[in-house]
Amino acid sequence: MSEKMRINRYLSSCGVCSRRKAENLILLGEVSVNGKRVKDLATVIDTENDEVRLRGKVIKIEDTKVYYMLNKPSGVISAASSKYGEKTVVDLIGDKKYRLFPVGRLDKDTTGLIILTNDGDLTNFLTHPSFEMEKSYEALVKGHITSSELDKLKKGVMLDGKKTARAKLRLIKKKGNNSLVEITLTEGRKRQVKRMFERVGHSVLTLKRTMEGGLNLGDLKEGESRLLSKKEIKKLYEKRR
Repeated sequence: MSEKMRINRYLSSCGVCSRRKAENLILLGEVSVNGKRVKDLATVIDTENDEVRLRGKVIKIEDTKVYYMLNKPSGVISAASSKYGEKTVVDLIGDKKYRLFPVGRLDKDTTGLIILTNDGDLTNFLTHPSFEMEKSYEALVKGHITSSELDKLKKGVMLDGKKTARAKLRLIKKKGNNSLVEITLTEGRKRQVKRMFERVGHSVLTLKRTMEGGLNLGDLKEGESRLLSKKEIKKLYEKRR
């Protein structure tokens, strides 16, 4: 069935990347429509009748949408491909049938839950700042963190001239001379968790994401992945309302 949509949404719906990254690809002149290179972000695509190519390769919307949860190990990058031969989260999934890409990102040395899909609309929703999607992390921080320091982080600290949004924190336990802390955020600034703890004098030794959008990592082992259940997919979409 034919449908008309803006070119960035079309690329996202094809499982190429997020809408924001699609805009960069378009502006760089890497996208063509019916044989002509386009750089206008307002370009509208007819999904049935227009031929869209990315770097010369025809891009089409896949009818089947797939959703994976991965427990990302340290040293793996949150990308669909790497220019430098690094292992990616898509490599770990091993599904060659669909064009998958990660929803958001985790730093290379951060482990834990990351979702991969070819559903561009869901990706746009989950990563857009306005939706304030909750994400929880377990941070092993250097030293014994105090209740007053936890309270300060809950209320927000200044990063790049702007105060962080209110967060949820709890001390899970002390581990020798260090502290294991759970932190739940609704923001996604660059290296936010690490920088927040640094603001109260504690460096982060290890960081693991355990929850995103109400989905929990559970007992999924590091490096392993699984398909999301219909119930879990529905749960993610319900958060759009």
